[in-house]
Amino acid sequence: MVTMTTTTELPEQLRLLDEAPVPVQFRLDEATRRRGLAHVAEIRAQLERARAARAEAAGRVHTLPARRTTDPRAA
Repeated sequence: MVTMTTTTELPEQLRLLDEAPVPVQFRLDEATRRRGLAHVAEIRAQLERARAARAEAAGRVHTLPARRTTDPRAA
């Protein structure tokens, strides 16, 4: 047997925040912005290294010849 409890809460009125006097890009302190930008640069470099490794590996791919079979029905 499953027992369910229901509670009825009054609806909450949603409202927009008042417009801040400072633009969004200036709400973080300088140290936080520098750390964030450094992290983005690190991720971009990591992605570039991965892309370069894939491109290099694609250049070294060799196609093997088709496998020969001794079964006459395979022809």
